[in-house]
Amino acid sequence: MISLFGDLARRKGDIIDGPVLSAIMAEMDVRPEAARVALHRLRKDNWIASEKQGRISRHSLTPDGRSQADDASARIYATPDELCQGWQMVLLSGVAAEADDLNGFTQVNGRVYVGPSDIEPPQDAFVTTGNTAPDWLKTELEPATLEQAYAQLQAALEHAAQHLPAHESLSPLQVATLRCLIVHNWRRLALKHPALPKPLMRNDWVGLKSHVLVADLLAQYPRPDPSMIAAA
Repeated sequence: MISLFGDLARRKGDIIDGPVLSAIMAEMDVRPEAARVALHRLRKDNWIASEKQGRISRHSLTPDGRSQADDASARIYATPDELCQGWQMVLLSGVAAEADDLNGFTQVNGRVYVGPSDIEPPQDAFVTTGNTAPDWLKTELEPATLEQAYAQLQAALEHAAQHLPAHESLSPLQVATLRCLIVHNWRRLALKHPALPKPLMRNDWVGLKSHVLVADLLAQYPRPDPSMIAAA
């Protein structure tokens, strides 16, 4: 449901009516009681606000929910070509850096980290600008624990790309459901590790291949307006 609101109703003023939300959840084979529990928890966590308009409930992201969705959206929706094209390597001093200081950096080993060139390095770190990275370094930076999950995602996305009908053949409800499934399965992997700059990725890394497929599919099936889903 977080993936759905983040994709379909992230902008201020965007609303998903109860019948639309129920229709999308049903299309994904989510039981009504499970959807209600999830909605209740998200309201309790101040992610989603709900109000009644007549007999229909209307749901939207709260300011906090929208802020968190915006923070994640840059990672989720950036295409591979939009990834940072520069990188830096930092060597920390003997004193461990705060976790917040290392946001966006990936550990190579010990006190050595790499990250995009457009983020601030930790204070007192030795910083050097990266040039051409060897393949062994790129391989070491790939999250090994997610390799199998990325391979499964790539296979599913390739199957979808080969067999899905054209955008014009799908209803707005089907497009919204498809996008939610793509975004959800992508974000649950992509947000588990820092974003690597493009020069630190092997072209045949399964994570990058998945990213390319995600970007292509989201471009082929543009985000529908929730009002179009209601009218369909």
